[in-house]
Amino acid sequence: MIDKLLISRRGVLASGLALSASALVPSARAAAPVKVAGIHGSPVENAWNSVLHKALQDAAAEGAIEYVFSEGVSGTDYPRAMREYAEQGAKLIIGETFPVEKQAREVAADYPDTAFVMGSSGKEAGDNFGVFGTWNFDGAYLAGMLAGKMTKSNVVGSVGAMPIPEVNMLINAFSAGVKAVNPDAKHLVTFIGTFFDPPKAREAGLAQIDAGADILFGERIGTADAAKERGIKSVGSLIDYTPRYPDTVFANALWNFRPILNAALADVAAGKPTGRDYTAYGLMKEGGSDIVFVKGVAPAEAEAAMEAKRAEIKAGSFEVPRIMDEPK
Repeated sequence: MIDKLLISRRGVLASGLALSASALVPSARAAAPVKVAGIHGSPVENAWNSVLHKALQDAAAEGAIEYVFSEGVSGTDYPRAMREYAEQGAKLIIGETFPVEKQAREVAADYPDTAFVMGSSGKEAGDNFGVFGTWNFDGAYLAGMLAGKMTKSNVVGSVGAMPIPEVNMLINAFSAGVKAVNPDAKHLVTFIGTFFDPPKAREAGLAQIDAGADILFGERIGTADAAKERGIKSVGSLIDYTPRYPDTVFANALWNFRPILNAALADVAAGKPTGRDYTAYGLMKEGGSDIVFVKGVAPAEAEAAMEAKRAEIKAGSFEVPRIMDEPK
């Protein structure tokens, strides 16, 4: 029953994204594949990078792009990697510039014929440096609504990478969802200081459990390991962790990069400037993010309230607070 639920929910999301793909890049498939380079600051097994990597791999398998990539690229090497792929003829470079915002824009200015679309906390620049944010905070808010009604200790925890706006917004949304249904709940927050260190995330999760948390929000890989070890529930982020942790992860705030990629490819194919913000294509109301959850784990009334709020988000009648300040 659970497997059928998860498959059906993933299928609905995937179907919407597939329709978006055909609508956004009709000319890309008819033309020669676009040369696209992915520069991943973490290993592609890291949740965030895995979402980008899968979208790019899928586009390559469909013949829309020719995809090459590098992973585990440090901040000091990142500008060099951008230059190398531009010199090699990549028409579109996808990646992340959180630790090198200024330098990345300088590189883009040197290669006006190459489109750069990067995960960033900054703004777009010129005609060829576009940005996108990881805005799966709608799903995090909804998962928080479930967690707020499930906690027995009245303490929940979140383990994040570092207090940059993107991560802050996600954790703050989860907290807001919890507080919306349980104003008295306490929220513990720990940052591990890096984007990929599963053992460190596990240790942070264990410390929060020792401090009373009985539900963890895992913005970082490794958090669910702590929850599994101690027999409590956890919420995943970006990808669906439930198949990997079937008795632990009961909900996931999903994000899919494909709508953003499709929009960028359409602009490249049409010769349009890519120096714009592509973030909105990843919003829930645009079909770029969602929540997937195991029905029956949270109380029925909590699920009903969450689904009602989800419908409001999709309809645009409710907006989850976008709080980018560091959680306190």
